[in-house]
Amino acid sequence: MQKEHNDHSPGRHKFSLCYLATDIRTPSNVGGLFRIADALGVEKIYLAGKSLVPPNSKIRKVSRSTEQQIPYQYENDALKTAQRLKTEGYQIICLEITSHSIELSHAPVTGGDKICLVLGSEKDGIGEELLKIADATVHIVMQGVNSSMNVTSACAIASYEILRKITSKHQD
Repeated sequence: MQKEHNDHSPGRHKFSLCYLATDIRTPSNVGGLFRIADALGVEKIYLAGKSLVPPNSKIRKVSRSTEQQIPYQYENDALKTAQRLKTEGYQIICLEITSHSIELSHAPVTGGDKICLVLGSEKDGIGEELLKIADATVHIVMQGVNSSMNVTSACAIASYEILRKITSKHQD
């Protein structure tokens, strides 16, 4: 099942970065993803599985109506969506702490790359099947006693770092 929304605002620069959000069931988190995407020039959001989708008054309130500006699409199957994006030339980067994840700053991203950032729910994380097909699994180095952070906060940090690398004129 596909449901798509496209509203390409003229003159807006979009980077080759999209989100694949799996099972994000909290309206404030979905709204936050739209707000981050708008602020940073993300090209599209794929909401998959049990993720909430607009229209939703709580999503709209947190997103400050950016769900009307950022193209998004609902996909039932996150794995199939990731596989399709791979065939379209996107690198699949999962944001998840695992025994094999690398520091976000070491993500294998260079200028001009097309990236799909996969985000999982705070409760369940990213499914094993998605982690297996990922080009990289990255984590944010944590300095405190807590080993995780809110998905929207983590998404903002990861997006900023990935976009810095995509737009870099030379490799780090």
